[in-house]
This record gives sequence, C-alpha cells and structure tokens, in this order.
Amino acid sequence: MLHGKILKSGLFRDSSLCSQIIEVYLGIGELDGAVKVFDNMSERIVYSWNGILSVFLKKKLYRRVLGYFLRVLAEGISPDGATFSSVLRACSGGNFGLHYVREIHSKILQYGFATDPVVCSPLIDIYSKKGYLSLAQSIFEELSSRNSISWVAMISGLSQNGHEEEALQLFCRMRKSGIIPTPYVFSSVLSASTKIGMYKQGEQLHAQVHKWGFSLETFVCNSLVTLYSHSGKLISAERIFKGMKRRDRITYNSLISALAQRGVSNEALLLFEEMQLSGLKPDCVTVASLLSACASMEALDKGRQFHCHAIKSGFSSDVIIKGSLLDLYVKCSDIATARDFFESTEKENVVLWNVMLVAYGRLGNLIDSFQVFSQMQTAGVKPNQYTYPLRTCTSLGALDLGAQIHAQIIKTDFDLNVYVCSVLIDMYAKHGRLELAREILGRLTAEDVVSWTAMISGYVQHEMCLEGLKLFQEMQIRGIQSDNIGYSSALSACAGIQALNQGKQIHAQACVSGYTVDLSIGNALINLYAKCGRVHEAYLAFKIVDAKDQISWNGLISGFAQSELYEEALKVFTQMNQAGLEANLFTFGSVVSASANLADIKQGKQMHARMIKTGFNSEIEASDVLISLYAKCGSIDDAKREFNEMREKNEHGCGKEALDLFEKMKEQDMMPNNVTFLGVLSACSHVGLVNKGLSYLQSMSIEHGIVPRPEHYACVVDILGRAGLLERAKKFIEEMPIDPDAMVWRTLLSACTVHKNVEIGELAAQHLLLLEPQDSATYVLLSNIYAVAKKWDCRDKMRQMMKDNGVKKDLDLNERVSEIGYVQHRNSLLHDIEQEQKDPTVHIHSEKLAVAFGLISLSSSIPIRVIKNLREHCRAGTISAHCNNQMYVYHSFHK
Repeated sequence: MLHGKILKSGLFRDSSLCSQIIEVYLGIGELDGAVKVFDNMSERIVYSWNGILSVFLKKKLYRRVLGYFLRVLAEGISPDGATFSSVLRACSGGNFGLHYVREIHSKILQYGFATDPVVCSPLIDIYSKKGYLSLAQSIFEELSSRNSISWVAMISGLSQNGHEEEALQLFCRMRKSGIIPTPYVFSSVLSASTKIGMYKQGEQLHAQVHKWGFSLETFVCNSLVTLYSHSGKLISAERIFKGMKRRDRITYNSLISALAQRGVSNEALLLFEEMQLSGLKPDCVTVASLLSACASMEALDKGRQFHCHAIKSGFSSDVIIKGSLLDLYVKCSDIATARDFFESTEKENVVLWNVMLVAYGRLGNLIDSFQVFSQMQTAGVKPNQYTYPLRTCTSLGALDLGAQIHAQIIKTDFDLNVYVCSVLIDMYAKHGRLELAREILGRLTAEDVVSWTAMISGYVQHEMCLEGLKLFQEMQIRGIQSDNIGYSSALSACAGIQALNQGKQIHAQACVSGYTVDLSIGNALINLYAKCGRVHEAYLAFKIVDAKDQISWNGLISGFAQSELYEEALKVFTQMNQAGLEANLFTFGSVVSASANLADIKQGKQMHARMIKTGFNSEIEASDVLISLYAKCGSIDDAKREFNEMREKNEHGCGKEALDLFEKMKEQDMMPNNVTFLGVLSACSHVGLVNKGLSYLQSMSIEHGIVPRPEHYACVVDILGRAGLLERAKKFIEEMPIDPDAMVWRTLLSACTVHKNVEIGELAAQHLLLLEPQDSATYVLLSNIYAVAKKWDCRDKMRQMMKDNGVKKDLDLNERVSEIGYVQHRNSLLHDIEQEQKDPTVHIHSEKLAVAFGLISLSSSIPIRVIKNLREHCRAGTISAHCNNQMYVYHSFHK
C-alpha cells in the first residue's frame, strides 16, 4: 500500500526512497518485489547494486549474481570491493569455470583492487580450490595488508593441495605478524597436522585452542576428534566428543570412522545408534564406515542390513558405498555374493576391480585372481597403482608370474610409481632377488620410506644384516624419516650380528621418534637384547609392550633359555598361558629345550602331550627338540621312538648308533651341520675310533665346507687322549689352525691324569692356569697327577698355590662319607698311593654319592635320575632337586 502511494505521488524516482522500499521487500521475503523496484529505479548507485548482489548471494542464486555483475559493468558503474567480493563468492559457490574467474580477476586488476584483502581473499580461495596454488600464493604475497580471512584462505589452500607442512609454517608466520587466530584457521592447521601425521604439533595446537577459548567450537572439535582418532588416541578423541555442546554429522562420522578403522567395531555401531537418537541422518561416509566395521568383525548379517539401508537412502550407487559393500562380502568370505555384486555393478570403477583382485588374493587363488585381471584389461578399464596382483604373487611365492606382471607394469608406465615400486621391492626382496630389488630402489626418484624399509627387511630376512644396517644408515643420511617397521628391521639386523651398541642407538632414535610402545619395535628389542645376552634389558623391553603377542612372549622365553635361565623360561611360559595366548612351534621348542637342560623329563613330557594335542608334534623341528629332551634325560628308548616316528629325517640323530645314522643321513643327501659333527666325533671318542674321528674332522671343511669350532677340536683331543696317544694329542693341539681354548687344554689334562703323564699334564696345566687361574679343576687334576707319580712335594706345592690364589674345592661330603667307613675301589686310579696319602677321599666317585643321596632321601616308588652336569666351571659334587615326584641328582664332573 505504501509502495502504491509512493508511485501515485511520483516519488518513485527518489533513489534513497527506492532503496528503502527494496529493503522492506527483502525484509518480508519478497525478493521479486525488491528486484522489480530495483529494475525500475531511474538511477542506481553501486551501493544499491551491492545490496541486491548480497541478497542473491544469500539465496545461493549464484548465476543471477554473475548476471547482475555484468549489468553493472554494462551500465558503466565502477564496482567497489564489496561488488567484487560478492561476485567471487558466487563463482566459488556456483563452481563456475576458470575462464569466468580469470575475467573477473582482470577487472579486479583494472579497477585497482589487486592488493585489497577483502577482494583478494575469496580470489585466493578459488584459485586454491581449483589447484592453481602458485597463482594463489602470488596474490597472497602481494596483498597490502592481510586480515584473518586472507590468512585462512591461503593456509586452507595449502592444506587442501598437499602442502600441509607449508600450511603449518604459514600459520607460524601469521602468529608472528600479530593476527589473532580464528576457529577457522585452527580447523585448517589441525587438519593439516592430521594429514601428514604430525600429531605432536596437533596436540600443541590443541593447547592454543584452549588458550584462545575455541574448545567448544564444533568445527574445531571435529578437527580435534579426527586428529586424535588418526593418531590412535581414541580415549582423547572420545573425551573431546563427549565434551562437545553441539555435534553435527561430521563429528559422528569422524569418530565412527576412527573406531571402525581401529577395529573397535562394536563401539562404532553403538555410536551410530546414538547418532540416530540425536536426530542426525547418516550420509555415504557414515554408511561406508559402518560397512567397514561390519567387515572387520565379519558381521555379515549386520552388514546386509546396512546394504538395505544404503539402497533405501539412495546411496547404493555411490562409488565409496560400492567399494565398502564389496569389501564386506570379501572379508566375510562370501565370495559368491561378492562376485554377484561385482557383476551387477558398473565396471568402469577400477576400485571395484581391485577389491575383487584382493579377494582372490586372500583366498590364495592365483588362477581366479589373474582371470579377473585379464577381464579387467579386456573391459578396457585402466589400471591404477593398486591393481597389479603383486602382493598375491609375493604371498604365494609365484615369482615367475610376478615378473610377468612387472613387464606389464613397465609397458603401462607404472614402473616409477612409488607404491608399485615398493611392492616390487618387497616381492623380489622376500624371495631372495635382492640385487633386482636394490636396482628398483636405486631408480626410484621419490624418497619413499616404505620402499627403503622393504629393502632393509629383505636384507635382514636373508641374513645380510650388515647390508641392511648400511642401507638403514643411508636412508637416514638422505633425511628419510624411518617408520616403526624400518626401526624394527634395523634392530633385527643388529640382533643378527649382535651389534648391541648400534642397537641401543637405534632404540634411542625410535623412542625420540615416538615409537616407545610400538609392538614391532618392542619385539625386535626383546630379540636384540636376548641374543646379546642382556636378559634384564630384554625383560624391561618386554614389560613396556602393552599388547603382547606370541612374538613378544616367545622372544623372552627364548632369551631366558639362551642365557641358561631355564627355570625363568618355564615361568614365563606359565605366565603366557595365564595371559591366554596360545603357544606355537617356536614356543614349544624353547620350553622343551629348557626342560631338557634342566633334565626335567616330566615337564618335558607334559609339553610333548600339548604338542600332540595342538598338532605341532608332526613338525621336524618338534621331533628334534623331543629327541634332545629324552636323550639328555637318559630316556634313550623314548628318544629312539621319537626318531623312528619322524616322517622326514634331518640331521638330528640319537643314541649309540650315531655313526650308522650319520652314514644313512648322507645317503639321503641330508646336509650335516656343526652339531651333527659334534655328535659324530663324540661317538668316535666313546667307541675308540681314532682314525675315523680324524677323518671326520678333515671331511668337515673339505667335503662339507664347515669350519671346525673349538669344541670339535676338543673332541679330537679326547679321541686321542682316551686312546693314550698323548704325544699325538699334544702335537695336534700345537698344529691347530686356531688358538686352543680352555676346553681343549682341560681335555688333554684329564687324559694325562688317566694315563699318568706328568710332563704333558704340566704343559696343559700351565696353559689352563694362564686362561683360567681361578678354576679349581686344573689344580686338582695336576695335583692328582703328582700324587699318582708320587711327587708329593709337587702335589703339596700345587695345593699351597691353590690356597695362595684363593681357589677352593669343597670336599666336606666326601670326608663325611670316608669318616663312616667308605673304602675306595681297589682298582681306583689312586689305589697305589692311598696308604701314603693323607686324604683318601680325593677321588670318591660322585655318581655313587648321587645315587646314595637319592636312596636315603626318597621312597622306593620314586624314580631317581642321575644327570651329568656338563658345564665347564662346575665343581665336583652332588646337587639334588625334587621335581614332579622325582629325584634329580646332578652328578658334576669336569670336561
């Protein structure tokens, strides 16, 4: 009515009055009325144009904004900053082509707004979103002044275009310039930190968010939830989520996705129910995450429900949903449905083909996998870097087929793709083609940590530990930051060559890099310290690991066993059972070996029973340790039975038929090793085969390429010594290619004692006293030789030397036996000098003492097992132990 009166009164030409009428129409939502008044105005100033443009912009009428802007130019009106700002925001919202933006940019330059932050901020945002980052940066740097909007536009542009580190650096520049940060800028830099895994920097930004009072801003909290979710700190993510006053769909999607990816699938499904109760509807991202959760927990029925939901909601045609559905059926092993679903979808999407290739790879079905690969090529679908089924070839050992795929990769120009190269390196390295893998790594231009790590792992896997460590060092020199797999591989290399100091340095680097509680690194540390004999450090590394797996427990058990802490190894095995982890072949091997070294046959039999229940007893390695168990515990019949029941014989033998077994082993083309020859030489010693023993020693290096060790030479000295060939034994030691150790000289000295050879005995004793001056056995054996030779002065001097050097030999038990009337056998070595000797208890046989101790301690129904203790530094005597209703009496003697 007012407008009608104005028209009748002729006041409609008044620009000021028309502008007010326009505002009234806009205020009551009558856009058409406002536009009609604006179009009929006789004179329109730029302010009026800006008003109508801002209205169109609010209504998302982006094309009308552009149309009216062209009218502004056509009517010769000079646009101001507000005009350009509106039209640029319309271009961004309407996703107009780049040529429109360039035209507007040229007008901005023409009218002198090239350095105006109000105009250029949306221009920076548009160029950034369209991928013209360098152009956006040049505009940003030329601004006369920068407000928070221009900083946010540039920081967001860098983050969205893969320049996250530059985005963080620009944020630091913004703070130094004195600009007060906004919630939007914090959201951008938090997202940038998350994308490149700079989680510590993200947590520091979180502190600044608190400082500036943005902790309750929804989009900032969304970025924080995503940050902590990706870094694995789900507790922190959930704490932020619960503290939010207002949650939107992005909030729920972030946490649901994180829970699904981390395998906390039940919580992801519960959170979805909460999302529904809050009135928020799921989108494609939500449903895809929920399908992923169902796939990880193999909840096929629940996944089918979400499939129905996707169809009802119109999401089923979405590419992400299709991929998630196919992944669901594959991971739930419903390959038939997966194949049917795949056939029912459009085949243009390479991701779906890739999922099917992975499906058959998981099944180990190389034929169908290659059939799908061929169908994909026939269908004309262009492969991407994830298409080629190289991982299937790697897992199945199909190296020839992998090489054929490699040829296709070269033809399709993916041979320099970072991901493809990393998989190729992994395939060739794992199957021993290390030179080819190294060549691919050398051609790779990108500094990819995965490729370098795969190469290092390949070296370590094939026991080329030194090469692996050199490559790890080169990787660091190049500035490539190692990941947890790289550190664990380098630590494994250190363990392989027992490079303890270097391992400690790598341990420190891993801690500095934030991998203090990583499982793979923890397991590698346990292995490193255990192999280097640092059991305490191995135990500390074990304690730090949170989610201990079989490898963690096995590493500690093996470490204790290797350090001869057998009881501790068995205790850890008990703790492993209590923790609910199942033992594997490696576990059983370690605990059975520990039982064997403790001569605990009952414990060993219990392990044997468990191996039978779990099916591990059929493995060759299992038979080896069981044969050792029964042999060391004196149950030769059990050892023979285990050996005879082996379906496939290896180098492990048993019993007095050792030499016959060795010959049979050679007939079956089995390769002997160091341990094999040790058993063969010991057998020759016991049956007195001197020439055969020397022949076997010679054959080690000539026929089998095995370098004899000190223990092999000691066996030969024992062969010669038992045969009374002491001069020959002495000459053999002098001509040895290695320096004789204490074991060799002690073996010769023992033989001299038996054969009463003072001269050679003194020579052997002199060498022993230089090597082990505190070992009582040397003094005792030489003293006995003097006694046999009736050299009492020399014997007394030897005993005095023992006292002077603080060396003691306990004889209390022998003396007590002598006091109650024990008389030594007349054929004893010292029988001829017993009457002249003041100490008739010197050579009482400790095996008799062991049996006697068992008889007086136990009832007749309990077995007594007398075990020889072969440790070099044990003193003669008897030690007893009650275990599992048996008496174990350890008879000790010197080698």
